[in-house]
Amino acid sequence: MKTKFIAAVIFGLLSTIRATPFNGTGDAARIVAEIQRADYEGNRAAMQKGFDDLKPFLEDKSVASRVHYWRGFAQWRRAINGFNDKVDPKELEQNLKDAIVEFNAAREEDPQFVDARVGTISCLGYLGWVNRKDQPRTKELIGQMLALMKGTDEMTSDNPRLVWVHGPVFWNTPPERGGGQDKTIENHKHGLEICSRMKPSDNPLEPSWGKPELMLSLAYCYLNKKDPDLDAAERYARSALEIVPYWHYTRDILLPQILAAKEKAK
Repeated sequence: MKTKFIAAVIFGLLSTIRATPFNGTGDAARIVAEIQRADYEGNRAAMQKGFDDLKPFLEDKSVASRVHYWRGFAQWRRAINGFNDKVDPKELEQNLKDAIVEFNAAREEDPQFVDARVGTISCLGYLGWVNRKDQPRTKELIGQMLALMKGTDEMTSDNPRLVWVHGPVFWNTPPERGGGQDKTIENHKHGLEICSRMKPSDNPLEPSWGKPELMLSLAYCYLNKKDPDLDAAERYARSALEIVPYWHYTRDILLPQILAAKEKAK
């Protein structure tokens, strides 16, 4: 009698579990939000945890492309934050390679997914920097990056994240070849104009970041251009912090550099 009672209780619990819907998208969205916050906070360990926690959601084909993207995003941003924290370049190189694997998988699931291409473009650029002492390898990586960027530009002109990854390319390209510091600033301001016209997505797994990143880049550009505009640099840095007040790099690294430059200029 006792055995039958226990069996009945277990059966009842299993029935309840089966009847409770699994909110896969909602759970994945929560992890994505945690990854993004960890990125701004410079918390590389939390980004790795988010990467691992998203793995079970790859089984859901309806969201697989976006899950691959955010796993790639976690490794990409681990690398970017690692550059600020003086992490071993070999580890950063592996982060970037892992990110590209995920971005490529996202593109296989959804060939029209522009943001997966954007992530790959940036990773190839950073890999070129990591391998800068190996000129043939750097040339190969930058060639891949520029080819992918050209193809992506042909797909769209209104993605602020694509505009953002153009920034380093313009910054390191001479004005006579279509780049330069003024071109970079113009590019980022164009990205902000795009952001002002965009409506929020109903899909929490769809990438929508970009506005604070463009502001940060403008702050950096105004600080480091040939003729610095320190007031503009401070204005854009503080505007980025109004959106993301816990942004470690902007709050603890870039803004102090700007304020120090202003103090020195006095």
